[in-house]
Amino acid sequence: MGLSGTTFVLLGLLVCAGAFVQRIAGFGLAVVAAPFVVTFAPQVMPAALLLVVLPLPVVEILRNGRDILWRPFGWAIGFRALTMPLGVWVVAHASGDAISLGVAFMVLVAVAGSLTRVRVRAGAVTSSVAGALTGVSATAASIGGPLFSLALQEEPPQRARSTLAPFFLVGSLLSLTGLVVGGQLPRDAWTAGLGWLPFMAVGALLAQPLRHRIDQARFKRVVFALATTSALGVIARVALT
Repeated sequence: MGLSGTTFVLLGLLVCAGAFVQRIAGFGLAVVAAPFVVTFAPQVMPAALLLVVLPLPVVEILRNGRDILWRPFGWAIGFRALTMPLGVWVVAHASGDAISLGVAFMVLVAVAGSLTRVRVRAGAVTSSVAGALTGVSATAASIGGPLFSLALQEEPPQRARSTLAPFFLVGSLLSLTGLVVGGQLPRDAWTAGLGWLPFMAVGALLAQPLRHRIDQARFKRVVFALATTSALGVIARVALT
């Protein structure tokens, strides 16, 4: 797939770290890993990360399905489905640098949205807008959690994580289906996504006993500081090349 063994393992370790973050915060695998994957293995984006994230929401749904807010989920996933074809179009027609900048931009949006003091409720309008924007961002850049998580920020952490889970699962399947139909899911992406599954599993298992013991506010600040640095690095690379 055009990756050296060292690069594959290092990116796998970042997937592991992202899975750790996602099990604790409800989202984060792509926010952590995507800036590095799009820099060192752009040929597998966005499909590889959409593939590797699939098992995580399944575990969350099986464990805490009773906490899912079905009405906000319904609005969000419905509008995500409507705008997903636009994301496929972006993947098919945008340059590699444009995709890289899109990933960096979405990471910065994720950070800004998660740190904002503006409070919103998970109503029909906010959930629909978040879903519509995510239909493009997740399909084109593999980053699909932060916008809907912003709509859920007033909910208890466990309820927000549980509601994000089916949104990730169904949304990722929608995006992957769109990429397959659009001819934008190459074999390299399948190979990388499946190959990184063990790394994802290790990160999720390491996070499980710590989910209710880590200070989420401090944890997110550290993660977002690292994510911001990596996103700015992507922007700088594109600007200097």
